[in-house]
This record gives sequence, structure tokens and C-alpha cells, in this order.
Amino acid sequence: MRRIPMFSSRVRPDQPENCCHLDTDPIIPTRRKRRERGSALVELTLICPWFLFLFVGTVDMGFFTYSLITVENAARIAAEYTSQNSTQAADQGTACTMVRAELAALPGVSGVADCSNSTLTVTAAGVTGPDSNPATSVSVTYRGLNMIPIPGLLTGRLTFTRNVQMRVNP
Repeated sequence: MRRIPMFSSRVRPDQPENCCHLDTDPIIPTRRKRRERGSALVELTLICPWFLFLFVGTVDMGFFTYSLITVENAARIAAEYTSQNSTQAADQGTACTMVRAELAALPGVSGVADCSNSTLTVTAAGVTGPDSNPATSVSVTYRGLNMIPIPGLLTGRLTFTRNVQMRVNP
């Protein structure tokens, strides 16, 4: 085995003579080189499944968040319509049409003909609000599809339910 010099006794012209410099080309034993060959590939194969799992989880979480926000907006839009006057407070048919139009981008909603099935349920009713004035209550339930099932975490379908209550305009 050759000796590995740690410091060079050579002096560069731009440095003072009493300074020692690190050698820029140390001699590495060939046995050590052989042991490290392929270690990056092993590390890559160990970490790749975790990065894939993290990426899939992020995409799935984004889909669920988008679904939740869309269901909330659909319930709000239907409640705004039903709160226009007291005759529309319980108009479940038009509320259903408005909700289906808002949820059209979500999977499983485009083929829905009514709002009382397993994928989408919409109810609208006239109620008395907390201030004893007439109000409308709209409930939207969407049972989402599972994009990428993650065993042990996300195995089934998620159900989003949003309730909105608004005062009816006199």
C-alpha cells in the first residue's frame, strides 16, 4: 500500500513560505475504491419506493382536497339559489341541477341523472334559522372515487358531506 501524503511541502508563489498546503490529489487506495463502487445505485433503489409513495400520496391528497372544495362550493351555490325567496326555499330539483353542474368535473357525477343515488345526494329544505327567521338548509353528499388505493391508509371511498344554511330573503 502506498503512503497517502496529507500535506505537501511544496510552496506556491502566492503563499508565504511557512504555510503548509493540503495536497489536491491524495492517493486513494484501490481497495477502498472497489468497496464503494455501486453504493449509489443501492441507495437509489432503497429510496425510490419512498419517493414514489410520497408522490402518489401528494397527488391523491390534492384530488381529495379539490373534491372537498368543489362540494363545499356546490352546497353554497345551491343555498344561495334556494334563499332567494320563500317559494324556492325547498326547491330540491333546481338545487340538484345546480349542484350537478358545479360537480361536473368530479369523477362519477357526469352520468348521474338524479340527486338521490349512492354517488351524489342533495337535499334542500325550508327551516327556521337561529334568529327565528325563515331559512333554507342545503346538504350535499358526494361519495368520491379512490384514485390510487393505498393499502392500510386509503382503501375505501371517501364521503364528503357539506351542509349550508342561509336566511331566506324577504
